[in-house]
Amino acid sequence: QVQLVESGGGLVQPGGSLRLSCAASRIIFSLNAMGWYRQVPVKERELVATTTTTDNTNYADSVKGRFSISKDSTKNTVYLQMNSLEPEETAVYYCAAGRNSGSFYPRLWGQGTQVTVSS
Repeated sequence: QVQLVESGGGLVQPGGSLRLSCAASRIIFSLNAMGWYRQVPVKERELVATTTTTDNTNYADSVKGRFSISKDSTKNTVYLQMNSLEPEETAVYYCAAGRNSGSFYPRLWGQGTQVTVSS
């Protein structure tokens, strides 16, 4: 069974940066995209960014210009670089693997990593 393992979360001050990592235990040939979501209690999980095997990327409007998704195919790892973080972006961030055919359809999830933006 394929596993997705996130890391890199933690406490950061407003305006600070964090880089999240998501390592897949093996290549998932049937899936062509990876994404990052975030969720706060009592709210729906929000799609933050996606990337495909052909390097097409998409971002939520709220993070454009501040977040960057990238991948290292040799390590089966996807990254989310987050800059200029704001307190309201405190959430559990989840990595997902899925298919992208116009929209991103997640199929596998990581366990999540907590990001807290606070002074």
